[in-house]
Amino acid sequence: MPELGTLRIGTCSWKYDSWRGLVYSDETIKNRDYLTAYSQIFDTVEIDQWFWSLFGTDKVVLPDPQIVEDYAASVPDNFRFTIKMPNSLTLTHFYRKKPSDELETNPHFLSPDLLKTTLHQLEPFGTKIGALLYQFEYLNKHKMPSQTDFQRRFQTFAEHLPPNLIHAVEIRNPNYLNRRFFDWLRELNLTPVLLHGYYMPNIVETYRKIYPSLAGNVVIRLHGPDRSGIENESGGDWSRVLRPKDDELETIVKMIQHLRQNRVNVFLNINNHYEGSAPITIKKIRELLAHLPG
Repeated sequence: MPELGTLRIGTCSWKYDSWRGLVYSDETIKNRDYLTAYSQIFDTVEIDQWFWSLFGTDKVVLPDPQIVEDYAASVPDNFRFTIKMPNSLTLTHFYRKKPSDELETNPHFLSPDLLKTTLHQLEPFGTKIGALLYQFEYLNKHKMPSQTDFQRRFQTFAEHLPPNLIHAVEIRNPNYLNRRFFDWLRELNLTPVLLHGYYMPNIVETYRKIYPSLAGNVVIRLHGPDRSGIENESGGDWSRVLRPKDDELETIVKMIQHLRQNRVNVFLNINNHYEGSAPITIKKIRELLAHLPG
C-alpha cells in the first residue's frame, strides 16, 4: 500500500467549558488545565490569541514567551500547534472605526523586523510548531491593487521566512484562488490554506480546479458561513451540533483522502462555528475516514 500523507485533526482554540464530557472532565475545568487534557485526545490545535496584535502605530502586542513555554510544556512531543501570526504583519491598513474614515497605512505590514521579533518570541515552542498561518483579510483595490501586487509584496517578505518552518498563507479574495496563485505558493515552498466558510467558495470546488498545484502540506480550516448567527443560536454552549453538514463533510473527507493518497500532509482545524461543536464534528470526520478504502 502506498504511503499516505499525514493527517492532524484539531480545533480552533480549546478553552470551552461547554466541552465538558466531550473533551474535559469536571476536574479539568476546575483546575483550568485545558490544554493538557485536550492533547490527550487531539494532536494539534490552532492558536488565534496572538492574531489581534495591532493597536496603534507604536503599539504592537506580540506573544509572551512565558505563555508560549507554558503551552509547550502542557503537550506531548508529538503535538503540533498551528499559530495565527499577528495581524500587525498581515493588515495592509489599520481597521477603520467608521466606513467614512480614511485608510491609514499599517507601517508593520510584512515587516521583516517584526517577523524576526515574533519568531524569537515563539522560540520556546521548539519543534512543536506545526504551521505558522499568515491570514489576510479581503483586499479591495484600495488596499491591494491586484493579485500580482500581493504576490510581489509577499514574495519579498518570503525571503525572510526560515525554511525549517511551515508557512501557510490564507487569502480571503476568492478571485485569487486560481492555478496561478497556487503554483506560486508551491514555487516558493509556501503552504496553502483552504478556508471553508464566511463568503469563500466551497473548498472542494476550489480543490477540483487547483489540486495539481498542491504538494507538501495543506492547512484546511472549517468555519461556517454565519458566525454571529450560530453564536446567537448557541448562547455560548458548544456541546451540540446546531447546523449539521453531513453531506458536505463526506465530500470534504474524500478530498482529504485524495490529498493524502498524493502524499500531501494535512492540518485540519475545525471551528465550533462550522456545525456547533468542533469535537463532535471531528468525531464524525474520524468515523467517515475509518470507512473509506485505502
